[in-house]
Amino acid sequence: MSRFASRVWDGILLSMSRTFKTVDYDRALDLTVRLGDCLPPDHLARFVVDSVALLDLSALYAHYGSRGGEPYAPEVLLGLLLYAYATGVFSSRKIERATYEAVPFRFIAGNLHPDHDTLATFRRTFLPELKDLFVQVLLLAQEAGVLTVGTISLDGTKIHADASKHKAVSYKRLLEVEAQLRAEVEDLFALSEQLDQREVPDGLVVREEIARRAGRLARLVEAKAVLEARAAERAAAEQADYEAKLAQRAERERTTGRRPGGRPPTPPVPGARSGDQYNFTDPESRMMKSSTNAGFQQDYNAQVAVDQESLLIVGWALSNHPNDSQEAEPTLAAIPSEIGTPGAAALDAGYFGPATLQACAKRGIEPYIATGRDPHHPSWQQRFAPLPDPPPENASSQVKMAYKLRTALGKAIYGARKCTVEPVIGIIKEVLGFRQFSLRGMQAAAGEWCLVCLAFNLKRFHTLFWA
Repeated sequence: MSRFASRVWDGILLSMSRTFKTVDYDRALDLTVRLGDCLPPDHLARFVVDSVALLDLSALYAHYGSRGGEPYAPEVLLGLLLYAYATGVFSSRKIERATYEAVPFRFIAGNLHPDHDTLATFRRTFLPELKDLFVQVLLLAQEAGVLTVGTISLDGTKIHADASKHKAVSYKRLLEVEAQLRAEVEDLFALSEQLDQREVPDGLVVREEIARRAGRLARLVEAKAVLEARAAERAAAEQADYEAKLAQRAERERTTGRRPGGRPPTPPVPGARSGDQYNFTDPESRMMKSSTNAGFQQDYNAQVAVDQESLLIVGWALSNHPNDSQEAEPTLAAIPSEIGTPGAAALDAGYFGPATLQACAKRGIEPYIATGRDPHHPSWQQRFAPLPDPPPENASSQVKMAYKLRTALGKAIYGARKCTVEPVIGIIKEVLGFRQFSLRGMQAAAGEWCLVCLAFNLKRFHTLFWA
């Protein structure tokens, strides 16, 4: 017998001489399990149920009529949705299945099993009411002493729309298809007038073919109007940005007495561009450049304002704008007045501009906005260089902001941005796995983003409460 075979045989004999704990699976199926033994007192499912019980759900109950069958109580369905989104389950079918298979879901549902259609309808119906529930959860966090709004950080991220980029058409291709369809319709009309003189191919019904192309033409005309309206909106924004750049150059020339270097800004060209795209499955989504793979996807631009101390989301917004230059205003406006006004806000260079500065000034928030990218691995001379003299009063806003970020306070506030708002977005996309909306359209997607932020806050509130 070889040495290897001998060692294997010795192992078998040793295992036969020991006693192992086994399971009788036939008896295990008859075991009675107490849910209270499966969920510890500090479990998130218990916290969600307790939190929902403290919320004012009268706006949800107001939607129910006096007739019909016995519906599920709103707190049951709401609790299931909040726990599901807080644990990375976004499909109504998976939530339904979890009420049978997962202990936390079975506890929240109280051993009831709402079907996926009921859950999806509830989610879609009560999206507008989530805004008020978002505020109520923040107020609960304040009462518990885990939220004191002071300094916030803003950032945005691209979330995939429930639409395929392969169902999109460019403005150039749209014009080509429109011309082709109109030519085919004319040919079919000419054919219908000569039916008695020409043979019609088998299976061809001229009336149906014309109607089919007329329907496609109507959709193309609608898409064309949307793209041209977007182009007009873009031209207005680009014109404002162009004028702002001209004003900055004029101010720089006035303060320095020298003509600014570099090329002057190029005036915008009005009208739709050949590359502008319209998506037929979710027309309100836009093609946006991905920061991870340099590709383009049908996305929405999701924004969050995060309290730097508690890491709770205190404001959220959603748009279909490809960049963040105009996103500070709606995000700051979404911060509830009931929880107070932040004293300062840290934002990256994508927000810098007159719109962001005005939005902060209107609310009395001190902005700390990057004016450009910092160089990687600066020398020790750059890192420990003394703070220069303050810029003059007539200096540009960009020069003043750059100086403010070099102060000790500016470094502390802006330096906290990367360890506050960016981890929150990372948790939502990587830990929870929320990378695509389940609902289509701007209003529905915004409601779902509110649900995501609300669920994240409950999860974070639970961590802070039991810390």
